[in-house]
Amino acid sequence: MHFIRTATCLIVVAATAVAAEPADFSGTWRMNPDKGENLGMAAAVKQTLVITQTPEEFNQNFTNIFAGNTSTREVRYDMSGTPVTNFATMGAESETVARWEDNKLIAIWTSDGMFGEVVKTETRWLSEDGNTMSVETARENRDPLLMVYDRQE
Repeated sequence: MHFIRTATCLIVVAATAVAAEPADFSGTWRMNPDKGENLGMAAAVKQTLVITQTPEEFNQNFTNIFAGNTSTREVRYDMSGTPVTNFATMGAESETVARWEDNKLIAIWTSDGMFGEVVKTETRWLSEDGNTMSVETARENRDPLLMVYDRQE
């Protein structure tokens, strides 16, 4: 009888862990180039990012200031796993598919490149206190790019 109760408790704890809510990235974020890695010219960009998040969608509105010029860009992920067309930083049309993996948001970007298909994997996570967001972008045969954002609200 004790074994059955223990097993039942473990099942309930496991189900609760699986049903846990994903991380909440909603808010306004500012890129902190001092905390990033392999940024190259991106370190000179003053970037603000506003994220809205629901169970169905994850929306990002970027405002970039570089060399005195301001640009904006919107990126949307469908959280059901349905592919969505977005435009990468340099304007390339990409198909994006997003999913939750534990408390990390994984987005796969696929686009046509000069020498064939280009696939990059973007992994996003929050610090324990929720005030720092890290976004690592990895592509084959390149060192990953790490952009770190500080919460503004």
